[in-house]
Amino acid sequence: MDKNLPKPPAFSAKTAHRAQQRMSKLLILKDQLPKKIEHIAGIDVAYTKNTSIAAAAVLEYDSLELEETQTASCRTQLPYIPTLLAFREIRPSIMCIRKVHIQPDVFLVNGHGYAHPNRCGLASHLGLVLKRPTIGIAKNKLIGKTQKTQQKVALITHNGKTIGAKLRTNPKHRPIYVSIGHMVSLQTAIEIAEQTTHSNPLPEPLLKAHQIAAAEKRKINIQS
Repeated sequence: MDKNLPKPPAFSAKTAHRAQQRMSKLLILKDQLPKKIEHIAGIDVAYTKNTSIAAAAVLEYDSLELEETQTASCRTQLPYIPTLLAFREIRPSIMCIRKVHIQPDVFLVNGHGYAHPNRCGLASHLGLVLKRPTIGIAKNKLIGKTQKTQQKVALITHNGKTIGAKLRTNPKHRPIYVSIGHMVSLQTAIEIAEQTTHSNPLPEPLLKAHQIAAAEKRKINIQS
């Protein structure tokens, strides 16, 4: 590195939160999907000590057959900071998605979207960068009050707004938390999550992406 070049500015959580608030105003909270979804992708990121490993799994929507996988790795730039996961995972995720040949109609992202204090979690951030439909799928709720119901779908509200839903596709499974990422309505996001979930609490595209990222992580650990 040229010592005469200025150092990049230090990461500022305050500035990042302001950026999220600005980006949230750009989100499209209604469906901009094709009439028939042909392919769906799951995106997940795993970590070794200093490396971020992103994995993409592209599945045929109706059959949920796996058609393409890709991975990409880079040095982890930031520690985990609650509510700022996007700034840690956006780079490896984009690197991985750029390698994908079969372009999916919608991405399932391992993280929150609109169900975020600043209404712009990882799924929304990624959707805005890609200009593509995204859905946030998380294992835990970040904010909001969950509707009390015996139904499999319970809406989540925060400051008077519906921001997501708790979805339990099987009474034996733990729930997942679904939210709009970008260019998808909440109702459609719930339907897609339910349609693509089988024997595991996670939808199949995310489950496959998680497995691929974990396998790549093991490979890197063996080599190091």
